[in-house]
Amino acid sequence: MDYNKLNSLSQEKYLEIFKALVKPRMVEEKMLKLLRQGQISKWFSGIGQEAISVGATLALEHDEYIFPLHRNLGVFTTRNIPLTKLFEQWKGTNSGFTKGRDRSFHFGSLDHHIVGMISHLGSMLSVADGVSLAHKLDGKQKVSLAFSGDGGTSEGEFHEAINLAAVWDLPVIFLIENNGYGLSTPSSDQFRCENIADKAVGYGIESKIIDGNNVLEVFHEVSSIAADLRKNPRPFLLECKTFRMRGHEEASGTKYVPNELMEKWRERDPILNYENYLKGHKILEDTQLQKVRNQIANEITDAVSVFGLTDSTEINTSNEINDVFKEHDQILIDPQGEKKEFRFIDAIQNALSIALKKYDNLIFMGQDISDYGGVFKITDGFAEEFGDSRVRNTPISEAAPLGAALGLTIAGKKTMVEMQFADFVSCGFNQIVNNLAKTHYRWGQNCDVVIRMPTGGGLAAGPFHSQSTEAWFFHVPGLKIVYPSTPSDAKGLLLASFEDPNPVLFFEHKGLYRSIKENVHTQEYTIEIGKAKTLLEGEDVTFISYGLGVQWCQEVIDDLNIDATLIDLRTLVPWDKECVEKGVESTGKVIVVHEDTEQGGIGGEIAAWIGENCFKHLDAPVMRVCSLDTPIPFNQNLERNFMAKHRLKDKVIQLMNW
Repeated sequence: MDYNKLNSLSQEKYLEIFKALVKPRMVEEKMLKLLRQGQISKWFSGIGQEAISVGATLALEHDEYIFPLHRNLGVFTTRNIPLTKLFEQWKGTNSGFTKGRDRSFHFGSLDHHIVGMISHLGSMLSVADGVSLAHKLDGKQKVSLAFSGDGGTSEGEFHEAINLAAVWDLPVIFLIENNGYGLSTPSSDQFRCENIADKAVGYGIESKIIDGNNVLEVFHEVSSIAADLRKNPRPFLLECKTFRMRGHEEASGTKYVPNELMEKWRERDPILNYENYLKGHKILEDTQLQKVRNQIANEITDAVSVFGLTDSTEINTSNEINDVFKEHDQILIDPQGEKKEFRFIDAIQNALSIALKKYDNLIFMGQDISDYGGVFKITDGFAEEFGDSRVRNTPISEAAPLGAALGLTIAGKKTMVEMQFADFVSCGFNQIVNNLAKTHYRWGQNCDVVIRMPTGGGLAAGPFHSQSTEAWFFHVPGLKIVYPSTPSDAKGLLLASFEDPNPVLFFEHKGLYRSIKENVHTQEYTIEIGKAKTLLEGEDVTFISYGLGVQWCQEVIDDLNIDATLIDLRTLVPWDKECVEKGVESTGKVIVVHEDTEQGGIGGEIAAWIGENCFKHLDAPVMRVCSLDTPIPFNQNLERNFMAKHRLKDKVIQLMNW
């Protein structure tokens, strides 16, 4: 292992690197003992790979973001996170970064400019894109560094994140720790290219392969690359060849590794070899070595005392529920000024324009939304007015822009991501349900993101452009879901969504875009998220619906000439239980209507809640009218038969006659 070509550092720097390199090894050795004692439940060892984490972290400026993984303890210790705080995190106490809600390195610390992982490999790479995009837009000469293992390079999000960074020239170092195995599967069964760095040519970016066990080489190369990227922003793929000396996690063991391979890498231990190099060059004496180890040992002893304490985790259900969302006391802006006739699509466009003018840190992302104006032309003219740096075309990709939206939030931006069709959001599902939805609950970082979702059928567009997808997310805590039915509500609720610091999925029924008109206030106003609207008050039957279903209900009410209560939910999460209860009391007969399929639909939850909480007011069973439990078909007659509207009138008559 050649250290001699990198001999330009001061003696103090050599020793600083040594101390930083030894510390995570000693902490890990203690953690392995605690694991055997049953004090912790799981541990992912980075022994043998410390040179990468330590060298890369030391090479960056202290306020440049790092996105580490399980085996990157050296990132956290080198950024000087107190060991006591780390041990509290690993024990799972209220004092840990995640308050006991997540484990190991699944957290972030903005004070230390570290954003930890989630278990889904590749998911944090696009978040690094978002941070770097924010820095680039703000003119900051900063890089972000995101770690991936060799196994993670097979994930789709690895491709999407690097491709997005390449297209947008984002200063991200994608650092690949190639230790030869994805859990137990060797690289030969993971990919066919000889080196991971070879993949870079497919993205049109630069790459390099270095010795990941040589801490000086890692430090030198990352320093050089970062300095270059700060001046000339662009992504870089850095492959670090290394090896982990223990299992994927301790329970896995290493029986799948040939003995000769293990022995080969044992001889290349990054700490032992660097220690010998320093001794050989009279930089490190045995007395200094022992002093360093004693200092670290004492720090570990002080910190590990947390494991000797009784588990004092406070169980507070109210706190658990309240931490799902960032607290937001909405101050309503009342409608005022002139009105203008708007179609539903005009109201959406007007709200988007107002938001871009109001929030200079707001970024729009989506496929074809820039010069083309989006497939529905809602953002037509926005790029010319606000600039294509704020109204940004993305590649055909869902996961990467959604991950980048989280990164932009971390760096202080607001973001809107447009799904070309709500159906396509399935390709970005992980980022929504595991990153955007859970981040505030896990470590207190809110996600100031609005995701616009053109949704629904009735246009003979078939099974992949007509689905109702709101129920996919209704079950996931941490997401707000808004689904208006009128132009005026669409505008007020969309502006309220931009104001809300939490992730909001904003559903826009495509069938409403150009089919309804209403006089709408042209100036800014907001409507309270979570408040339903009672459109009619009657005594015969109560209709509860949202989106296009509200129109269906109104048509049946007019056709049958019944004295009905009609409730437009407007917001699905949180939904207005108080309004629904009043509606149940007013008639005693309730029908819940939505375009989505019946099984697992939102109507089932509403009906169950009414049955449990409003039973004394009911004069008949709560009935649901939903679409068939089939994929939505293309043929217009088949689609008409699929739709809930096709069965609504008969169901209402049945309920009225109960």
